[in-house]
Amino acid sequence: MSAPVRNVPYVAPETAPGFEPPLGEEGFRAFDRMVQALAARGTAGLSPVSLGLALMDWGAHLSAAPGKQMELWFKLARKVARLQGYAMRARLDPSEPPCITPLPGDDRFRDPAWHAWPYCLMAQSFLLTQQWWHNATREVPGVSEHHQDVVSFTARQMLDMFSPSNTPFTNPEVMRRAKETRGENFMQGYRNFLEDLARTGSGQPPVGTEKFVPGQEVAVTPGQVVYRNHLIELIQYAPTTPTVKAEPVLIVPAWIMKYYILDLSPQNSLVRYLVSQGHTVFCVSWRNVTAEDRDLALDDYRRLGIMAALDAIGVIVPGAKVHATGYCLGGTLLAIAAAAMARVKDERLASISLFAAQTDFTEPGELQLFIDESELHFLESMMWDQGYLSADQMAGAFQMLRSNDLVWSRMVRDYLMGDRAPMIDLMAWNADSTRMPYRMHAEYLRELFLRNDLATGRYLVDGHPVALPNIRVPIFAVGTERDHVAPWHSVYKLHYLTDTDVTFVLASGGHNAGIVSEPGHPHRHYRVRHHVASDAYIGPEEWFSVTPATDGSWWAAWESFLSAHSTAEVAPPSMGASDAGYPPLMAAPGTYVMQR
Repeated sequence: MSAPVRNVPYVAPETAPGFEPPLGEEGFRAFDRMVQALAARGTAGLSPVSLGLALMDWGAHLSAAPGKQMELWFKLARKVARLQGYAMRARLDPSEPPCITPLPGDDRFRDPAWHAWPYCLMAQSFLLTQQWWHNATREVPGVSEHHQDVVSFTARQMLDMFSPSNTPFTNPEVMRRAKETRGENFMQGYRNFLEDLARTGSGQPPVGTEKFVPGQEVAVTPGQVVYRNHLIELIQYAPTTPTVKAEPVLIVPAWIMKYYILDLSPQNSLVRYLVSQGHTVFCVSWRNVTAEDRDLALDDYRRLGIMAALDAIGVIVPGAKVHATGYCLGGTLLAIAAAAMARVKDERLASISLFAAQTDFTEPGELQLFIDESELHFLESMMWDQGYLSADQMAGAFQMLRSNDLVWSRMVRDYLMGDRAPMIDLMAWNADSTRMPYRMHAEYLRELFLRNDLATGRYLVDGHPVALPNIRVPIFAVGTERDHVAPWHSVYKLHYLTDTDVTFVLASGGHNAGIVSEPGHPHRHYRVRHHVASDAYIGPEEWFSVTPATDGSWWAAWESFLSAHSTAEVAPPSMGASDAGYPPLMAAPGTYVMQR
């Protein structure tokens, strides 16, 4: 008979006297981080270990799946036969229809010249190869979904690199331009390349951005900076109507970019539109952090950003509740702040509006490719070494998500065709990015993206978990149809995470262009449906099928929502409150937006 097993508490072994590590445990960990940070700089923050594990998972399971292998061999033989048949027919008949068409949104082979021999054969061969690799990296039994996505994404990146559209002698558009200009397009492309190289090396923004300076061509809506702390400047915009709604609007943009995406040129400024409709508007302008701000936490952005702004507004517009609005990361942080306020019965909010903002991160789109334990550890090591994530490093991740549009197509246009796309306000704003402090960004990625703490009630504010169902004020949420940063299906999850009325809008366009959708903008549409808290939940696909599209801008629907949840028309408040410690400090757009 065996002896009873006793539960003995685990006791960590002590270091023998005289054998203490020369660097201490923290020293060893710091050495690891230094090595990983050095490696991360050479890989743009991507973990080769994570990629290696994904490839190993895919390769091992594919080798153990003879049925899948046979299927791929069969598809390869069939595609080769299709291509051979097409090649013979297209050689004799230039009007022969293609045997495969590009994916939606792929415009590389749109020019009619790609239908002529031999370029048609190159394009068709590339598209068939692309399709085969998609099949090869999908539906391999046993491969984790994350690793499958990583391998498929990597294969697509490699294929895009070798597209026939990327080289001059296999691109009929480039050859036609070379013939028309007698090769001048290559000379101009070389000059464009040297100019871009010099600007990148010296830290200058792209060509043409100098035409869109904040306070001169963009961010020109009149206003005053009425509050400033280490992290934000709070801008109050001057009224243009004799009376205003009693409840002011507070806009909390993402700190990954400058605030003026919502105050671009006068004709497409959301801020100017709200002011013209009789709303008192305040907007947060985030400081561009440095390495000295490495220890700023995500909660510091809540305290010094949203809560400090609400405190200031409460003095400038005393007694008024606030229509709080958050965009992208700012919307996620606003949801956290609103839930924390609801827990302590802080009733200063009249409504919440969330633009392209996620509160559940189980399906965050292609950004999840960069979110696993290995990737985060690599990225954290790089940020630990630098003190922040630089704007270029952040931009590189987004460019990889859409490398065909943002990298290769641009290189063909600028360097092979010798053209320059005209700079517009939205493109100039997109180039005016900011840095992300080490601690804040690490917390955001680990606690929200990786662990999904907000949606599961584990995210802590002041030591207490915040719960989105505690929010009782009405919510207006906007998703966009082609958003690769915050996919609208992910944004839509707000419906079952909250227990309040939700008005949901699905707008045409992407993460940025879908939000900057001013009245009169051509080819825009949106869907909108109001969900009462007591209504039964419907899924996103059913919602889409039963919600008709409306032509035009969704801004009017949002303004109607704000007006419906406002109480009265009142005289415009003063600009700031000098007697109460909030004097106007300077004219908008302030100083933080000018930091590089």
